[in-house]
Amino acid sequence: MYGKVIIDIASSLVDKVFDYKLITDIAVGSRVLVPFGNQTKEGYLVEKSDKVSYDPSKIKQIIKPLEDFAVITTDQFKLAEFLKTKYNIGMCDSIRLFLPSEMRTGRVKDLMSVVAFIKDENKAKEYLSGLRKNATKLVAVLNYLLNVGSDTTANINNKFGNGALKKLIDDGIVSTFTKPILRTPLTQVNGIKNNVVLTTSQQNVVDCISNSVGNYLIHGVTGSGKTEVYMALMQRTIDSGKTGIMLVPEISLTPQVLANFRSRFGQEVALMHSGLSAGERFDEWKRILLGKAKIVVGARSAIFSPLKNLGLIVIDEQHDGSYTSDSHPRYNTIEVAIKRAEICGCSLVLGSATPDLETYHNAITGKFKLLEMKDRINKKPLPPLTIVDMCEEVRHGNTGIFSGVLVSELDKVIKSGNQAMIFINRRGFSSFLMCRECGFVAKCQNCDTALVYHKYDNALKCHFCSSRYKVFSECPECGSKNLKLGSTGTEQVVEELCKMYPNVKILRMDNDTTSQKNGHYKILSQFKSGEAQILVGTQMIAKGHDFPAVTLVGIIDADQSLYQSSYTAAERTFQLITQVAGRAGRADKQGCIILQTNVPRHYVYKLASGYDYLSFYKKEANLREVTNFPPFTKILRLLFTSEVEELAKDATKVYYDEVKKMQQSEEYNGEFIYLGASKSPVGKIKNKFRYQILIRLRLNKDQEIISKIYSLTEVNKLKNVSVFVEINPQSLS
Repeated sequence: MYGKVIIDIASSLVDKVFDYKLITDIAVGSRVLVPFGNQTKEGYLVEKSDKVSYDPSKIKQIIKPLEDFAVITTDQFKLAEFLKTKYNIGMCDSIRLFLPSEMRTGRVKDLMSVVAFIKDENKAKEYLSGLRKNATKLVAVLNYLLNVGSDTTANINNKFGNGALKKLIDDGIVSTFTKPILRTPLTQVNGIKNNVVLTTSQQNVVDCISNSVGNYLIHGVTGSGKTEVYMALMQRTIDSGKTGIMLVPEISLTPQVLANFRSRFGQEVALMHSGLSAGERFDEWKRILLGKAKIVVGARSAIFSPLKNLGLIVIDEQHDGSYTSDSHPRYNTIEVAIKRAEICGCSLVLGSATPDLETYHNAITGKFKLLEMKDRINKKPLPPLTIVDMCEEVRHGNTGIFSGVLVSELDKVIKSGNQAMIFINRRGFSSFLMCRECGFVAKCQNCDTALVYHKYDNALKCHFCSSRYKVFSECPECGSKNLKLGSTGTEQVVEELCKMYPNVKILRMDNDTTSQKNGHYKILSQFKSGEAQILVGTQMIAKGHDFPAVTLVGIIDADQSLYQSSYTAAERTFQLITQVAGRAGRADKQGCIILQTNVPRHYVYKLASGYDYLSFYKKEANLREVTNFPPFTKILRLLFTSEVEELAKDATKVYYDEVKKMQQSEEYNGEFIYLGASKSPVGKIKNKFRYQILIRLRLNKDQEIISKIYSLTEVNKLKNVSVFVEINPQSLS
């Protein structure tokens, strides 16, 4: 018997199967240790065969399996093949997505515990009666074990010291065995089980999805009860003997969703995301693989969980950009989920109050079944949104961060004992530090970006490579002390609020305050319990959270996302405003939203103030169609990076010339709407120079052209240059 093995080396040179002799009955999907050249390497057994196409005497033998169970399921292998083809990544890179990375390198294993127990109770009692009066610790340990039955040796030694237990083991009174200890994340997160009766709208959606397998989009306003729909669907899935995946876009949302699901499904729920420790991630992954967990809650990586007999995939807040991986290996979670649902023959449910344009377009053109939830559970209208012209505020002498209207509403919240959320999608104190005399701006030495001033740490930080620099009090170029700070960040907002309300507890939630383990959970728990009245945060606070006491949401600098150099800028702005506005007035109390802008008459704000998604979609889709942008076309970016700028530039030219030939060929005449090459907007990140080719294609032969461009990246390999292909990239930075 022979086995076909993928070697765990991320190189296109070995991106194929290698034949080995099988010495034992190793299951397909197992990790194996194999001889490879002059080395020993790990690999994955992907297939078995009775024969090979060349001399069997030259075939080496698999050394051993690395576990006593298969780590990759048949369905996962099929999905890995899809990833390889769809995103032009190696089979090895595809398979790695399905495994805890530390497991592959041998840095994490089962955590074992030694448990002590009484071998023979009668013998133990006889032994106890014969002890001398001064053998107090022996007596104590024996009485303890006779009472509790068993306990870990570590706990017993901690209580009574090491000597007594060792003596009892040596005398044959106590015996031990080892057992694995589960490192379960967020054990303190457990919701209260409620017997919820679904509304007519919710029940209709659940019944519709349950009646037939397919791809569905739930377009439900914020507060319409989509989470209860997801749980009802998951209940039906579990009752039918199948398993399910529940994805959320932000790690910050996992505690709330986890609590909801644990309240109903208990220990059948596993948690998977990048914020877990290596041990927690390994134990949860193994629990899922061995069938001890039936539901997986997590961020985008949870789509690769090793569930068997999958019956349902749910992706909440499906519009969120975090579902697209913008680092190697690059992939789109929704595309992966569609394929996994197809392979497993299960339903895919996407949910959002503000679906992305492409998904909504797919829904109204029949690729998804569209289901609407137009009303909030509490039957109240969505909170009124007031647009404040900050230019007008300046004309009236207010140059501060907060408009008069927002301050007035904050005062009411503080006096009434309610809560407020202040949203600004920029962390740090200010976006840059600049000299007013010569115009010098502090930039990162490793990246072509301005450093952000963090007052709390008294440092200038790069948000791309995390480098830190000392803050200067005078310009390094001209010596002037006339320095200017850039746009406001979360730190500055909190500082100003603390001056205004010195006796009010204020929390800040951004990447800086949530970097520690369970940082998201701690902040959100404090706010939900009422320990603080104001929560200031970035987009982490914008979606999914349910705080009954929040009656005010303030949106600072709403224009920040509106003028980004991206065709999705208006869409993202509308989504952010609608999502963060949905945090207010979710219970019995009336909420209100204050949105501060310098362009109050922009159509995005007017439509957002009326929560009019359909009108926004129609206007934006019309603009995209007229100007030839997705979803009516496809954008490709070829990104070239190298530590030597000339190499990146030369590679860009080589590829551009090849793509230009395709554009000018008779076969693809008229298929290219745009083709251009340039330095990337952020020209250097982490000491790697970046150039790019941008392509816009019509949807006639786009897949064919993309395949040929993928082939180009394989044929024209250039030394010391990395090439990435992105389709409809979230950002061009």
